[in-house]
Amino acid sequence: MRGRTSSQLSVVCLLNLEDAIPATHPIRRIKQLADEVLHGLDDVFSEMYAGTGRPSIPPERLLLASVLMALYSVRSERMFCERLRYDLLFRWFLDMDLEQEPFDPTSFCKNRERLIAHEVAEAFFGAIVERARAEGLVSSDHFSVDGTLIDAWASLKSFRPKDEPGASDSNGWADFRGKKRSNDTHASTTDPESRLWRKGKGREAKLCFMGHSLMENRSALLLEVRVTVASGHAERDTALQMADALGLRDATLAADRGYDTRDFVDGCRSRGITPHVAQHTNRRRSAIDGRTTRWPGYAISLIKRRLIEQGFGWAKTVGGLRRSRLRGIRKTQLLAHVVGAAYNLLRIARLIPQPS
Repeated sequence: MRGRTSSQLSVVCLLNLEDAIPATHPIRRIKQLADEVLHGLDDVFSEMYAGTGRPSIPPERLLLASVLMALYSVRSERMFCERLRYDLLFRWFLDMDLEQEPFDPTSFCKNRERLIAHEVAEAFFGAIVERARAEGLVSSDHFSVDGTLIDAWASLKSFRPKDEPGASDSNGWADFRGKKRSNDTHASTTDPESRLWRKGKGREAKLCFMGHSLMENRSALLLEVRVTVASGHAERDTALQMADALGLRDATLAADRGYDTRDFVDGCRSRGITPHVAQHTNRRRSAIDGRTTRWPGYAISLIKRRLIEQGFGWAKTVGGLRRSRLRGIRKTQLLAHVVGAAYNLLRIARLIPQPS
């Protein structure tokens, strides 16, 4: 018999959000891991707020909302809050019942400086790494490092001469033909911390930051994520800084040909790290020789280091980190830590056996 729609909507509806999410949905494992990590940061959250006054939006909820934005490729906070009105999975993930009003998009902006000042995103990312280490997913001997460009939230039209009067008031409609522009003489009026940079010869130059990550080779988990000013030495210098932050010793560090320089190789060896960098074979002499490349582990490292590109690819295509939606290094670093945390949660949920 043909079914017919009813124009009479139910006035009272009893719905349990826990029953609305399938028991086998992978988001359940991610939420369980995220809740356990956030519970361990309770003291950090308590230090962020005064003991009296009107209750704020829980900082855990703002962090989980940012993780959801990365997992489900939501482009902006405003779009997320709009989706929060009707998406049951989002409400379940944030522990919000159906009667609660979604928070305003400006809540992200108003609390962002507080999160940055207390390094909450960095602590959240580090706690996830420690959870993976406790599960035996992080080794202490084989790692990889790489860098990528993150487009800044600024247009090339904003890249104006530093000594130009009224540069901030210019709309940027000018003829740049025959004019030389460089980071020494020009700066973006929209995001002064961004730099005009290009990935390689024949590639277009654009305003961007440089993102860096250090990965553990066996589980492909990101152990360090950093954002710096784009420069010719940023990748190599930041790689050594991340190695120092993790205290790497008696380990191997794989990287591409861009790291095959004397200063980086000597910096690794002075720290007790074996540099498994891809060799330059055409234009100039390599900084490593047969003493490093003759071992079977060198060839294995060159294969395993490619897994770091999966992390960059996920962060840019799914996590929304291809172009920063925030301005400045500090805010983009916050975004990078959240996207890196979401990627690690996804990896850990797949690597840890499901409880019976």
